[in-house]
Amino acid sequence: MIFDIRPLNEDDYETILVDWWKDWKWEAPHKEFLPSDGTGGLIVYDKDTPVCAGFIYLTNSKVAWVDWIISNKNYRKKPNRQQAIELLIHTLTNLCKRNGAKFSYALIKHKGLIDTYKTLGYTKGDSYSQEMIKAL
Repeated sequence: MIFDIRPLNEDDYETILVDWWKDWKWEAPHKEFLPSDGTGGLIVYDKDTPVCAGFIYLTNSKVAWVDWIISNKNYRKKPNRQQAIELLIHTLTNLCKRNGAKFSYALIKHKGLIDTYKTLGYTKGDSYSQEMIKAL
């Protein structure tokens, strides 16, 4: 299967991503919480249908954070869906390396997504018990 992958643009957050988070019954992160105000990532398409998207946080260390992977809940083509998610995470991880990162980090809870990261060479770090965020 051949997918198209492109950088997120200014409109994607409002016109695509927020609806995906709602469909999964997840609270959408504030646009300002995401890298480059919601444009610091990639989106994968199957022809004209957006399939999945994710983000990269670059840091002041040799660590980059690949996260906020979200998908189109209504896109159910198998095995295309899984292949698109793997392509997304693989491409985001490679971008981290090209930007000088020596480590790629992800904070995830979804078992299927954890398994995908493992397939792509990620290893389990320490288990966390609570995510903590403070709006300033």
